Amino acid sequence: MSINFEQLKERSLVIRKRYHELERIHHESEWTVEEDALAFLTDAGLVGRHVMSQQGRWPKENTEEELKHKIGESIWWLTILAERMDINIGEATESFLTKTEKLFEK
Repeated sequence: MSINFEQLKERSLVIRKRYHELERIHHESEWTVEEDALAFLTDAGLVGRHVMSQQGRWPKENTEEELKHKIGESIWWLTILAERMDINIGEATESFLTKTEKLFEK
């Protein structure tokens, strides 16, 4: 299965909307962009821990499934953060790739 940036954004926003509903129920307000960034950083840290486990450097069960989930969730968070800050994730990624590729052409 393949997904493009527009599909990623659309599906991510639907899920984020549902989480916002839960936040209003439980906390009477939606998370701020800063809270979303902190949640992303937490998940990114867990990616690191699951990588350690996958590489045999940290004992943990169910590593493969949790690693896949956290990598996907991290991409989701980056998509949400970009959208909330009016950054087009497709354009940002394309710009990064192009700029980095040019560094290696020299």
